[in-house]
Amino acid sequence: MMKKQIWLAVSAAFILAICFTLWQTLREKYEGEATISIADAMGGNSTEGYLRASGPRKFQFPEDHGPHPGFRTEWWYYTGNLFADDGRQFGYQFTIFRNQLTPSTMKNQGVGTTSSWSSNQIYLAHFAISDVENMRHIFDERYSRGAAGLACAQVQPYKIWLEDWTIENLEENNTEFPNALSVHIKAEMEGGASINLKTRPLKPAVFQGDHGYDEKGSDEGNASYYISFTRLATEGSITIDNQNFTVRGQSWMDHEWSTSALGDNQKGWDWFSIQLSNGYDLMYYQLRNQDGSLSAFSTITLVDKEGKKIPIDVNKVDLKVLERWESPHSGESYPSEWLFSIPEVDIEFKVATLIPDQEMNVSVRYYEGAVTVQGKMAENEISGQGFIEMTGYEVE
Repeated sequence: MMKKQIWLAVSAAFILAICFTLWQTLREKYEGEATISIADAMGGNSTEGYLRASGPRKFQFPEDHGPHPGFRTEWWYYTGNLFADDGRQFGYQFTIFRNQLTPSTMKNQGVGTTSSWSSNQIYLAHFAISDVENMRHIFDERYSRGAAGLACAQVQPYKIWLEDWTIENLEENNTEFPNALSVHIKAEMEGGASINLKTRPLKPAVFQGDHGYDEKGSDEGNASYYISFTRLATEGSITIDNQNFTVRGQSWMDHEWSTSALGDNQKGWDWFSIQLSNGYDLMYYQLRNQDGSLSAFSTITLVDKEGKKIPIDVNKVDLKVLERWESPHSGESYPSEWLFSIPEVDIEFKVATLIPDQEMNVSVRYYEGAVTVQGKMAENEISGQGFIEMTGYEVE
Protein backbone atom coordinates (compact mmCIF):
# COMPACT_ATOMS: atom_id res chain seq x y z
CA MET A 1 0.00 0.00 0.00
CA MET A 2 2.19 -0.77 0.66
CA LYS A 3 -0.93 -1.07 -0.17
CA LYS A 4 0.91 -1.35 -0.76
CA GLN A 5 0.97 -0.04 -0.51
CA ILE A 6 -0.71 1.32 -1.60
CA TRP A 7 2.82 0.07 -3.52
CA LEU A 8 5.27 -2.51 -4.65
CA ALA A 9 7.15 -0.44 -7.20
CA VAL A 10 6.71 3.26 -7.94
CA SER A 11 7.00 4.20 -11.58
CA ALA A 12 8.74 7.37 -12.71
CA ALA A 13 5.42 8.61 -14.06
CA PHE A 14 3.78 8.08 -10.65
CA ILE A 15 6.53 10.01 -8.90
CA LEU A 16 6.37 12.86 -11.39
CA ALA A 17 2.60 13.12 -11.30
CA ILE A 18 2.46 13.20 -7.52
CA CYS A 19 5.28 15.72 -7.25
CA PHE A 20 3.68 17.96 -9.83
CA THR A 21 0.21 17.79 -8.29
CA LEU A 22 1.47 18.26 -4.76
CA TRP A 23 3.78 21.08 -5.66
CA GLN A 24 1.04 23.00 -7.46
CA THR A 25 -1.33 22.55 -4.52
CA LEU A 26 1.24 23.46 -1.90
CA ARG A 27 2.32 26.54 -3.85
CA GLU A 28 -1.30 27.71 -3.91
CA LYS A 29 -2.01 26.74 -0.30
CA TYR A 30 0.99 28.24 1.43
CA GLU A 31 2.40 31.71 1.13
CA GLY A 32 6.15 32.25 1.15
CA GLU A 33 9.07 31.06 -0.88
CA ALA A 34 9.03 27.47 -2.12
CA THR A 35 11.74 25.03 -1.06
CA ILE A 36 12.39 23.94 -4.65
CA SER A 37 11.10 24.93 -8.05
CA ILE A 38 8.51 23.01 -10.04
CA ALA A 39 11.25 22.21 -12.53
CA ASP A 40 13.22 20.56 -9.72
CA ALA A 41 10.16 18.67 -8.53
CA MET A 42 9.55 17.40 -12.04
CA GLY A 43 13.11 16.12 -12.29
CA GLY A 44 12.08 12.79 -10.83
CA ASN A 45 13.88 10.55 -13.29
CA SER A 46 17.33 11.18 -11.86
CA THR A 47 18.42 9.02 -8.93
CA GLU A 48 21.75 10.79 -8.45
CA GLY A 49 22.42 11.66 -4.84
CA TYR A 50 19.62 9.52 -3.39
CA LEU A 51 20.20 6.41 -1.33
CA ARG A 52 19.54 3.17 -3.21
CA ALA A 53 18.38 -0.30 -2.25
CA SER A 54 21.52 -2.08 -3.43
CA GLY A 55 21.43 -5.40 -1.59
CA PRO A 56 20.32 -7.20 1.59
CA ARG A 57 20.81 -5.25 4.80
CA LYS A 58 20.48 -5.81 8.51
CA PHE A 59 17.24 -4.30 9.76
CA GLN A 60 17.27 -2.39 13.02
CA PHE A 61 14.14 -1.92 15.13
CA PRO A 62 12.46 0.21 16.19
CA GLU A 63 14.38 2.53 13.82
CA ASP A 64 13.25 0.76 10.66
CA HIS A 65 9.61 1.24 11.56
CA GLY A 66 10.20 4.95 11.04
CA PRO A 67 11.23 7.11 8.04
CA HIS A 68 14.29 6.62 5.84
CA PRO A 69 15.27 10.07 4.55
CA GLY A 70 17.65 9.93 1.64
CA PHE A 71 15.48 7.37 -0.15
CA ARG A 72 13.08 9.06 -2.54
CA THR A 73 9.87 7.17 -1.77
CA GLU A 74 8.41 5.41 1.26
CA TRP A 75 4.99 4.27 2.43
CA TRP A 76 3.15 2.82 5.43
CA TYR A 77 0.20 0.89 4.08
CA TYR A 78 -2.78 -0.71 5.86
CA THR A 79 -5.68 -2.62 4.31
CA GLY A 80 -8.28 -4.78 5.98
CA ASN A 81 -11.63 -6.51 5.92
CA LEU A 82 -13.77 -5.79 8.95
CA PHE A 83 -17.17 -7.00 10.12
CA ALA A 84 -19.87 -5.40 12.27
CA ASP A 85 -21.75 -7.39 14.91
CA ASP A 86 -24.54 -8.10 12.41
CA GLY A 87 -22.06 -9.41 9.82
CA ARG A 88 -22.01 -6.30 7.65
CA GLN A 89 -18.62 -6.14 5.89
CA PHE A 90 -16.34 -3.20 5.22
CA GLY A 91 -12.99 -3.00 3.48
CA TYR A 92 -10.60 -0.17 4.24
CA GLN A 93 -7.34 1.22 2.89
CA PHE A 94 -5.19 3.75 4.73
CA THR A 95 -1.77 4.69 3.36
CA ILE A 96 0.67 7.48 4.15
CA PHE A 97 3.41 8.14 1.58
CA ARG A 98 6.63 10.08 2.06
CA ASN A 99 8.34 11.52 -1.02
CA GLN A 100 11.70 13.31 -0.96
CA LEU A 101 11.88 15.82 -3.78
CA THR A 102 15.64 16.46 -3.75
CA PRO A 103 18.56 14.27 -2.61
CA SER A 104 19.85 16.69 0.01
CA THR A 105 18.09 17.31 3.32
CA MET A 106 17.13 20.59 4.97
CA LYS A 107 18.80 22.10 8.03
CA ASN A 108 15.87 21.46 10.33
CA GLN A 109 16.49 17.82 9.33
CA GLY A 110 20.28 18.14 9.34
CA VAL A 111 21.58 20.81 6.89
CA GLY A 112 20.23 23.87 5.12
CA THR A 113 17.70 26.52 6.10
CA THR A 114 16.31 26.86 9.64
CA SER A 115 12.78 27.94 8.65
CA SER A 116 10.07 25.76 10.22
CA TRP A 117 8.33 25.78 6.82
CA SER A 118 11.34 24.50 4.92
CA SER A 119 11.24 20.89 3.85
CA ASN A 120 11.81 18.81 0.76
CA GLN A 121 9.65 16.04 2.24
CA ILE A 122 6.15 15.73 0.82
CA TYR A 123 3.53 13.56 2.52
CA LEU A 124 0.50 12.14 0.73
CA ALA A 125 -2.27 10.02 2.29
CA HIS A 126 -5.04 7.92 0.77
CA PHE A 127 -8.05 6.71 2.75
CA ALA A 128 -10.89 4.55 1.38
CA ILE A 129 -13.83 2.53 2.69
CA SER A 130 -15.61 -0.21 0.75
CA ASP A 131 -19.20 -0.58 1.99
CA VAL A 132 -19.96 -4.09 0.73
CA GLU A 133 -23.65 -4.15 1.65
CA ASN A 134 -24.37 -1.01 -0.35
CA MET A 135 -21.82 -1.80 -3.10
CA ARG A 136 -20.20 1.59 -2.56
CA HIS A 137 -16.59 2.73 -2.43
CA ILE A 138 -15.69 6.14 -1.01
CA PHE A 139 -12.23 7.69 -0.78
CA ASP A 140 -10.28 10.80 0.09
CA GLU A 141 -6.78 12.18 -0.37
CA ARG A 142 -4.60 14.64 1.52
CA TYR A 143 -1.11 16.00 1.05
CA SER A 144 1.22 18.40 2.79
CA ARG A 145 4.84 19.38 3.08
CA GLY A 146 6.61 17.62 5.94
CA ALA A 147 7.08 20.79 7.97
CA ALA A 148 5.62 22.88 10.79
CA GLY A 149 4.06 19.78 12.35
CA LEU A 150 1.65 19.29 9.45
CA ALA A 151 2.99 15.88 8.46
CA CYS A 152 5.89 13.71 9.55
CA ALA A 153 7.12 10.26 10.48
CA GLN A 154 9.03 9.57 13.69
CA VAL A 155 10.23 6.62 15.74
CA GLN A 156 10.24 7.84 19.34
CA PRO A 157 7.38 7.91 20.06
CA TYR A 158 6.27 6.03 16.94
CA LYS A 159 3.89 8.15 14.90
CA ILE A 160 3.17 8.69 11.19
CA TRP A 161 0.76 11.50 10.45
CA LEU A 162 -0.67 13.93 7.96
CA GLU A 163 -2.66 16.55 9.83
CA ASP A 164 -5.20 14.56 11.93
CA TRP A 165 -4.82 11.34 9.92
CA THR A 166 -2.56 9.29 12.18
CA ILE A 167 -0.85 5.97 12.78
CA GLU A 168 0.69 5.78 16.24
CA ASN A 169 2.00 3.26 18.69
CA LEU A 170 -0.41 2.00 21.31
CA GLU A 171 0.71 2.58 24.88
CA GLU A 172 -0.45 -0.96 25.65
CA ASN A 173 1.77 -2.36 22.90
CA ASN A 174 1.01 -5.97 23.81
CA THR A 175 2.49 -7.93 20.94
CA GLU A 176 4.26 -11.23 21.53
CA PHE A 177 6.60 -10.70 18.58
CA PRO A 178 9.90 -8.82 18.89
CA ASN A 179 10.11 -5.68 16.76
CA ALA A 180 6.36 -5.67 16.07
CA LEU A 181 4.02 -2.79 16.81
CA SER A 182 0.40 -2.54 17.85
CA VAL A 183 -0.97 0.71 16.47
CA HIS A 184 -3.93 3.05 16.58
CA ILE A 185 -5.19 4.34 13.20
CA LYS A 186 -7.50 7.35 12.98
CA ALA A 187 -8.78 9.18 9.92
CA GLU A 188 -11.91 11.09 8.90
CA MET A 189 -12.90 12.02 5.36
CA GLU A 190 -14.57 15.19 4.27
CA GLY A 191 -18.23 14.30 4.76
CA GLY A 192 -17.72 12.47 8.04
CA ALA A 193 -16.84 8.87 7.10
CA SER A 194 -14.10 7.69 9.45
CA ILE A 195 -12.09 4.85 10.94
CA ASN A 196 -10.87 4.50 14.51
CA LEU A 197 -9.00 1.18 14.68
CA LYS A 198 -6.47 -0.68 16.80
CA THR A 199 -4.31 -3.40 15.26
CA ARG A 200 -2.21 -6.14 16.87
CA PRO A 201 0.17 -8.46 14.95
CA LEU A 202 -0.76 -12.15 15.00
CA LYS A 203 2.47 -13.12 13.20
CA PRO A 204 6.03 -11.78 13.16
CA ALA A 205 7.35 -9.47 10.47
CA VAL A 206 7.81 -10.97 7.00
CA PHE A 207 10.87 -9.74 5.11
CA GLN A 208 9.88 -9.79 1.45
CA GLY A 209 12.25 -10.80 -1.33
CA ASP A 210 15.77 -11.66 -0.20
CA HIS A 211 15.59 -10.99 3.57
CA GLY A 212 13.75 -7.73 2.91
CA TYR A 213 15.60 -6.75 -0.26
CA ASP A 214 13.00 -6.89 -3.04
CA GLU A 215 14.33 -6.52 -6.59
CA LYS A 216 12.05 -4.86 -9.17
CA GLY A 217 14.39 -4.95 -12.19
CA SER A 218 17.83 -5.80 -13.51
CA ASP A 219 19.35 -2.31 -13.22
CA GLU A 220 21.53 -1.67 -10.19
CA GLY A 221 19.50 -0.23 -7.32
CA ASN A 222 16.16 -0.98 -8.98
CA ALA A 223 14.78 -2.50 -5.78
CA SER A 224 13.19 -1.68 -2.46
CA TYR A 225 13.39 -2.64 1.20
CA TYR A 226 10.09 -4.27 2.06
CA ILE A 227 8.59 -5.47 5.37
CA SER A 228 5.08 -6.87 5.88
CA PHE A 229 2.87 -7.81 8.80
CA THR A 230 0.52 -10.15 7.00
CA ARG A 231 -2.11 -10.70 9.68
CA LEU A 232 -3.17 -8.09 12.23
CA ALA A 233 -6.08 -8.55 14.62
CA THR A 234 -8.13 -5.38 14.20
CA GLU A 235 -10.98 -3.84 16.17
CA GLY A 236 -12.58 -0.47 16.57
CA SER A 237 -15.20 1.51 14.72
CA ILE A 238 -16.16 2.65 11.24
CA THR A 239 -18.52 5.57 10.72
CA ILE A 240 -20.35 5.95 7.43
CA ASP A 241 -23.58 7.80 6.56
CA ASN A 242 -23.71 9.06 10.16
CA GLN A 243 -23.89 5.48 11.42
CA ASN A 244 -21.22 4.12 13.72
CA PHE A 245 -20.35 0.43 13.54
CA THR A 246 -18.26 -1.54 16.02
CA VAL A 247 -16.07 -3.75 13.84
CA ARG A 248 -13.58 -6.60 14.12
CA GLY A 249 -11.50 -8.41 11.56
CA GLN A 250 -8.02 -8.60 10.10
CA SER A 251 -5.63 -6.17 8.46
CA TRP A 252 -2.41 -6.33 6.45
CA MET A 253 0.48 -3.86 6.79
CA ASP A 254 3.32 -3.07 4.35
CA HIS A 255 6.24 -0.74 4.94
CA GLU A 256 8.45 -0.15 1.91
CA TRP A 257 11.10 2.34 0.87
CA SER A 258 13.18 2.81 -2.26
CA THR A 259 14.47 5.30 -4.82
CA SER A 260 14.26 3.58 -8.19
CA ALA A 261 11.24 3.40 -10.45
CA LEU A 262 9.91 0.65 -12.65
CA GLY A 263 12.04 -0.24 -15.62
CA ASP A 264 11.43 1.41 -18.99
CA ASN A 265 9.75 -1.73 -20.28
CA GLN A 266 7.45 -2.16 -17.28
CA LYS A 267 3.92 -0.76 -17.50
CA GLY A 268 2.26 -1.57 -14.17
CA TRP A 269 1.48 -4.28 -11.67
CA ASP A 270 -1.21 -6.44 -10.06
CA TRP A 271 -0.64 -6.94 -6.32
CA PHE A 272 -2.60 -9.36 -4.12
CA SER A 273 -2.58 -9.65 -0.33
CA ILE A 274 -4.65 -12.66 0.77
CA GLN A 275 -5.44 -14.08 4.22
CA LEU A 276 -6.72 -17.67 4.01
CA SER A 277 -9.11 -19.37 6.41
CA ASN A 278 -6.52 -22.08 7.23
CA GLY A 279 -4.15 -19.47 8.70
CA TYR A 280 -1.88 -19.08 5.66
CA ASP A 281 -1.22 -15.69 4.03
CA LEU A 282 -0.20 -14.99 0.45
CA MET A 283 1.40 -11.98 -1.22
CA TYR A 284 1.75 -12.07 -4.98
CA TYR A 285 2.54 -9.32 -7.42
CA GLN A 286 3.13 -9.53 -11.12
CA LEU A 287 4.90 -6.71 -12.91
CA ARG A 288 3.52 -6.29 -16.43
CA ASN A 289 5.66 -5.26 -19.39
CA GLN A 290 4.60 -2.87 -22.15
CA ASP A 291 3.98 -5.77 -24.54
CA GLY A 292 1.66 -7.53 -22.09
CA SER A 293 4.19 -10.14 -20.94
CA LEU A 294 5.12 -10.62 -17.30
CA SER A 295 8.38 -9.35 -15.88
CA ALA A 296 10.86 -11.88 -14.54
CA PHE A 297 10.84 -9.84 -11.31
CA SER A 298 7.31 -10.78 -10.28
CA THR A 299 7.25 -12.15 -6.72
CA ILE A 300 5.25 -14.52 -4.52
CA THR A 301 5.41 -15.10 -0.74
CA LEU A 302 3.43 -17.77 1.11
CA VAL A 303 3.41 -17.47 4.91
CA ASP A 304 2.35 -20.38 7.12
CA LYS A 305 0.33 -20.26 10.35
CA GLU A 306 3.39 -19.47 12.45
CA GLY A 307 4.64 -16.73 10.13
CA LYS A 308 7.37 -18.67 8.30
CA LYS A 309 7.94 -18.10 4.59
CA ILE A 310 7.45 -21.07 2.29
CA PRO A 311 9.64 -20.87 -0.84
CA ILE A 312 7.71 -21.00 -4.13
CA ASP A 313 8.96 -20.71 -7.70
CA VAL A 314 7.11 -17.67 -9.07
CA ASN A 315 7.46 -19.06 -12.60
CA LYS A 316 5.17 -21.93 -11.63
CA VAL A 317 2.31 -19.68 -10.55
CA ASP A 318 -0.62 -19.53 -12.96
CA LEU A 319 -3.02 -16.58 -12.77
CA LYS A 320 -5.87 -16.42 -15.27
CA VAL A 321 -8.27 -13.49 -15.64
CA LEU A 322 -11.87 -14.74 -15.73
CA GLU A 323 -13.87 -11.51 -15.69
CA ARG A 324 -13.24 -7.80 -16.26
CA TRP A 325 -14.89 -4.55 -15.22
CA GLU A 326 -14.84 -1.33 -17.22
CA SER A 327 -14.71 1.86 -15.19
CA PRO A 328 -17.44 4.38 -16.01
CA HIS A 329 -15.12 7.08 -14.64
CA SER A 330 -11.96 6.45 -16.66
CA GLY A 331 -12.92 3.89 -19.30
CA GLU A 332 -10.12 1.64 -18.02
CA SER A 333 -10.78 -2.10 -18.09
CA TYR A 334 -9.61 -3.89 -14.94
CA PRO A 335 -9.65 -7.61 -14.13
CA SER A 336 -12.32 -8.40 -11.52
CA GLU A 337 -12.11 -12.19 -11.13
CA TRP A 338 -9.10 -14.52 -11.33
CA LEU A 339 -8.22 -18.21 -11.06
CA PHE A 340 -5.06 -18.73 -9.00
CA SER A 341 -3.16 -22.00 -9.32
CA ILE A 342 0.03 -22.88 -7.42
CA PRO A 343 0.67 -26.61 -8.05
CA GLU A 344 3.88 -26.55 -6.01
CA VAL A 345 1.82 -26.26 -2.80
CA ASP A 346 -1.42 -27.75 -4.15
CA ILE A 347 -3.39 -24.50 -4.08
CA GLU A 348 -6.16 -23.45 -6.44
CA PHE A 349 -8.72 -20.76 -5.73
CA LYS A 350 -10.79 -18.03 -7.29
CA VAL A 351 -10.36 -14.41 -6.28
CA ALA A 352 -13.10 -11.84 -6.97
CA THR A 353 -13.57 -8.19 -6.11
CA LEU A 354 -16.29 -7.63 -3.52
CA ILE A 355 -17.41 -4.43 -5.24
CA PRO A 356 -16.75 -3.84 -8.94
CA ASP A 357 -16.04 -0.13 -8.58
CA GLN A 358 -13.14 0.36 -6.16
CA GLU A 359 -11.15 2.67 -8.44
CA MET A 360 -9.15 5.38 -6.69
CA ASN A 361 -9.63 8.57 -8.70
CA VAL A 362 -7.03 10.62 -6.88
CA SER A 363 -3.81 12.36 -7.98
CA VAL A 364 -2.77 9.22 -9.79
CA ARG A 365 -5.58 6.86 -10.75
CA TYR A 366 -5.31 3.21 -9.68
CA TYR A 367 -7.51 0.38 -8.44
CA GLU A 368 -7.40 -0.69 -4.78
CA GLY A 369 -10.14 -2.86 -3.37
CA ALA A 370 -11.33 -5.70 -1.17
CA VAL A 371 -11.51 -9.23 -2.58
CA THR A 372 -12.96 -12.59 -1.54
CA VAL A 373 -11.39 -16.04 -2.02
CA GLN A 374 -12.84 -19.54 -2.49
CA GLY A 375 -10.96 -22.73 -3.37
CA LYS A 376 -8.81 -25.60 -2.12
CA MET A 377 -5.42 -26.17 -0.56
CA ALA A 378 -4.15 -29.76 -0.30
CA GLU A 379 -7.69 -30.94 -1.14
CA ASN A 380 -9.16 -29.02 1.80
CA GLU A 381 -11.77 -26.35 1.21
CA ILE A 382 -10.49 -22.85 1.98
CA SER A 383 -11.92 -19.36 1.86
CA GLY A 384 -10.32 -16.03 2.46
CA GLN A 385 -10.25 -12.30 2.07
CA GLY A 386 -7.76 -9.69 1.03
CA PHE A 387 -6.98 -6.77 -1.25
CA ILE A 388 -5.98 -6.20 -4.86
CA GLU A 389 -4.04 -3.23 -6.22
CA MET A 390 -3.79 -2.66 -9.98
CA THR A 391 -1.95 -0.01 -11.99
CA GLY A 392 -1.05 0.54 -15.62
CA TYR A 393 -4.47 -0.06 -17.16
CA GLU A 394 -4.73 3.36 -18.79
CA VAL A 395 -6.79 3.52 -21.96
CA GLU A 396 -4.45 3.78 -24.94
